[in-house]
Amino acid sequence: MPGVLLDERDNSANLPMKSAFHKSPADGDGILEVISLSKAFGGLQALYDISFEVTARTIHAVIGPNGAGKTTFFNLVTGVYTPDSGQILFEQREIQGRRVHELVAQGIARTFQNVELFESLSVLENVLVGQYVRTCCGLLGALGRWPWVRREEREARERAMALLEFVGLQDKAGQRSSDLPFGWQRLLEIARALAAQPLLLLLDEPAAGLNAVETQYLGNLIQQIKAQGITVLLVEHDMSLTMEISDRILVLDQGRKLAEGTPKEIQSNEKVMTAYLGKS
Repeated sequence: MPGVLLDERDNSANLPMKSAFHKSPADGDGILEVISLSKAFGGLQALYDISFEVTARTIHAVIGPNGAGKTTFFNLVTGVYTPDSGQILFEQREIQGRRVHELVAQGIARTFQNVELFESLSVLENVLVGQYVRTCCGLLGALGRWPWVRREEREARERAMALLEFVGLQDKAGQRSSDLPFGWQRLLEIARALAAQPLLLLLDEPAAGLNAVETQYLGNLIQQIKAQGITVLLVEHDMSLTMEISDRILVLDQGRKLAEGTPKEIQSNEKVMTAYLGKS
């Protein structure tokens, strides 16, 4: 992984946010609440009557066997799917049925299970794309090249470079994103999501395909993101990583809520053990 491990670096500075476009919730406040959420695809019930709450400034993991409904849940929260029934409240406002770009503007960003980068663009340009929702320059502004447009572009580049430094990719800014090793592409996708200045960051299996060293680096990075006041909702199959960095864990099984609690409570839950390992 690039550079040294994040816990050996001075990352005490705040992430480069353009402005306080919305007030970050205080510790202990609820930022996301799901109430009786259900979703079916034809005769397949992907999620059934799921209710839970995510506390602000925490790392909340969603785990479960393959086919449990984890990615479907992510797609509902981020506007890819519309639920059949139930409510999704973000900062106490209903968001089900909202379009993806509207939710990004409201403060929700995500990464994907399969890395989704703009392969023909450079590393820096990928992060700049992530800032689009926070910039004012439209087509006319780009054509006019007025002083305020040039100033906004300069500030956007500075923020993008600061984000690349935060994840450890500042030396790769000019490279094509498709030329990066897979682990670095994961970091770039996180930097691009952070460029949207989210209050809630959803990470869909960010450790998939990473080796042990890369996974440790990723865990340190996620904890640093939490330290910046950003709430993290994590879907992950790496149980060592999940148990180490999560504050709370929701367990899904066959579309239903099986358990919820601290990592210690989940590790000792017999229903969870049965769902993962089977019962003799």
